[in-house]
Amino acid sequence: MQSARMNLKILLPFKVFAEKTGVSRIVAWTSEGSFGLLPHRLDCVAALVPGILVFETEAESENYMAVDEGVLVKSGMEVQVSVRNAIGGTDLNQLHEAIAREFLNLDEQEKKVRSVLAKLESGFIRRFAEFQHE
Repeated sequence: MQSARMNLKILLPFKVFAEKTGVSRIVAWTSEGSFGLLPHRLDCVAALVPGILVFETEAESENYMAVDEGVLVKSGMEVQVSVRNAIGGTDLNQLHEAIAREFLNLDEQEKKVRSVLAKLESGFIRRFAEFQHE
C-alpha cells in the first residue's frame, strides 16, 4: 500500500517559484518556532517568518529553501506557501547567510521607505490644512 503524499507550491508575488509533488513531510518556521507537516495532518494556516523551509520528496531526500515571511496553507494534500522572496539551494550555511543578507536587509530598507513616506504624508497634510485656513 502506497502512503499518501502532498503537493507543495511555493508562490512569490510575481510568479510560481517551485512546484513539488510526492512530498512526504514539510518543516517550516513561525514566530513560535518550527513545526512539521505530514500528509494526514489536519488542514491549517500558519504565518511564516524568514527561515529555512525543509521538505522531503520521493525522488530526492531533504530539500532546503530559504523563504521570507509569508503564509503557509495546508488544505487536504495541497500545501501552498506564499512568501515575498525565496532562494533555493542545497548548502544550509549559504542559505542562512542569504537570509541574513537578503531578507533582513530588505526589512531595514522597508523601514527607511516607510519613514520617508510618513514624513511626506505629514507634510502634505500640514500644507493642505494651511491651505484650507487661508
